[in-house]
Amino acid sequence: MTTLLASEVPLAEVHDVALMDLDGVTYEGAAPIEYAAEGLASARGRGLRLFYVTNNSSRRPEDVAGQLTSLGMPATPDEIFSSAMAAVQLAVGRHGLGARVLIVGGPGLVQAAQEGGLTLVESADDKPVAVIQGFRESICWRDLSEVAYAINGGAEFIATNLDSTLPRERGLAVGNGSLVAAVANATGVTPLSAGKPEPEVFRLAAERAGATNPLAVGDRLNTDIAGAVASGVPSLHVLTGVSKARDVVTAPASQRPNYLGIDLRDLTRPHPVVEYDGEWAVCRAARARVADGRLELDRDGVRELAEPETVTLDEYRALAVAAWSAAHVPACPTLEVVDAL
Repeated sequence: MTTLLASEVPLAEVHDVALMDLDGVTYEGAAPIEYAAEGLASARGRGLRLFYVTNNSSRRPEDVAGQLTSLGMPATPDEIFSSAMAAVQLAVGRHGLGARVLIVGGPGLVQAAQEGGLTLVESADDKPVAVIQGFRESICWRDLSEVAYAINGGAEFIATNLDSTLPRERGLAVGNGSLVAAVANATGVTPLSAGKPEPEVFRLAAERAGATNPLAVGDRLNTDIAGAVASGVPSLHVLTGVSKARDVVTAPASQRPNYLGIDLRDLTRPHPVVEYDGEWAVCRAARARVADGRLELDRDGVRELAEPETVTLDEYRALAVAAWSAAHVPACPTLEVVDAL
């Protein structure tokens, strides 16, 4: 059985560093997430240090910090840790400083490789020992084919991340993982991934931030939360990005967060106890259970959930624990989670 952790005081006062995701948590494309600036400012005011850990390898730390600052979330380049940095450290660890590497990606990956001590080559004909593939909006067939040539020539295949999608203002765009999949399909080679959900990226980020009691914060279960679970770092999931409440309620054990929130304001709110007595999961006045394979709420009488369903945050927490405690995870309708009905 998996349950949620409780905290009578805000998480910002319990943990020393928040390992924050970016896309879907602080912003979507060029637009800020609602309440993100407010939540982060309040968390900083309570002593929480912020360290941004992102699978987006295309941008330089100074560019990311500049965007955050322009959106009302002041940040500095040394508070940014990307999958590009993790990929470079992976390559150096496997092939040594000065290793010849073909880089296909954005300015952030190029800068990380140069600063990390790799020797950059431009062609598979230069006999690189490894390829690092990251995201760049202008990547084309020629770029992907060059990666394939290098891999077929014996170069190790390293991907900065395997995110299949990338949140944008208009919806979910094609992510680096989808581009990597094209190369994997063409070569038959499965890449090493440096970004989330690999636990090493959390360890490296926490080490660089000097964290002793970090908290991971993310929106995507199969990267942010799965990586936190694998690394042993407690996590807060927020509903502002890719994975929604229904996904959380039906998540496998490897992708279940320790705390559930709506947005970044939940960094500065208590997280109540959710108790499970073998039938009912209870979070303050909210009660939920699984009966005959169906999720039920006790709100003005016991009833099965409808489609769609609006629930309070406490009901959402109770539903998650009830589902996670069941012998078989039940189906769940679309859930809209609100602070209060």
